[in-house]
Amino acid sequence: MTAPYAEEALWMKARLFMSRAMDSDPPRSFDEQALWASLSLELLAKAALARVSPLLIATPNEEGTNLLIASGLVEGQASFHSVPAKTVFTRCARAFHPFSLKEATTIAVGRNEYLHGGAATLTPLPAEAWWPRFWAQAIILLTAQDKEIEDLVGSDRVSVVEDHLERNREHIQERLTALIERAKQRLTLHTAGRMNARMEVEWNAFNAVAGLSHSGEARCPACDDVGRLEGEDVTSYEITGERVSYDDYDVWARLTVSADYFACENCHLILDRYELVEASGLPTEFEDIGDPADYYEREYGND
Repeated sequence: MTAPYAEEALWMKARLFMSRAMDSDPPRSFDEQALWASLSLELLAKAALARVSPLLIATPNEEGTNLLIASGLVEGQASFHSVPAKTVFTRCARAFHPFSLKEATTIAVGRNEYLHGGAATLTPLPAEAWWPRFWAQAIILLTAQDKEIEDLVGSDRVSVVEDHLERNREHIQERLTALIERAKQRLTLHTAGRMNARMEVEWNAFNAVAGLSHSGEARCPACDDVGRLEGEDVTSYEITGERVSYDDYDVWARLTVSADYFACENCHLILDRYELVEASGLPTEFEDIGDPADYYEREYGND
């Protein structure tokens, strides 16, 4: 019997569910198609993590049974339990940039409410808006497994997926243009003193800080002022330092961080997705300084 945590088993099931999502015979409603697709997305995410190590999808418990089963040290496939979708998507967002935890969670929450709650539909979005967002995330998980669209859906459906991906790119560009033009408009009104009371309250309440772990600077694509990049994921680091006295060194970690957010204090432009940052021409990575203690390899002793 194939182990339930095996990458290949998860991949084959993801393919099966995706086939059901795209199959028109028998005819399926959009909600049913989206349901199968959302299940496939979670399996793709698990397969991508299991490709690295099955331990990444095993639920820890006090006895460590799941971890032992996933590591292959003990038998017990039938009792193996995997981590929930939220944990799977969180780990994928950390490991497979620019996979979006927000987008994947929205899909999963809609699925759960449709299955277990009173929701009449899986998503309020129409099919032509939902599918591009779905495929934008699925393609990242395929890349993480060194696979192509054709591997998942077959050669006869590749063009359908590519159309959805193209619409997503168009949506990102349209959204970016709208955000930049609106930021310019707001700045013009504020500078000229032509904002109404409500707009002034909103302007004064603006907060450019998202609260992510790392930050840097970049020129705003709307007003050319200096804005703030933020991110969580450190893509690389270098521990370096300099001698400050005869017997003392100043040591720090030079970090390269992926940019997931940009905000400008001057015009109040906010780009809250990696895709928007990338499409704007802003740097998709920036440098920051970190505590070297966070990046030293831990030493384990016997005491």
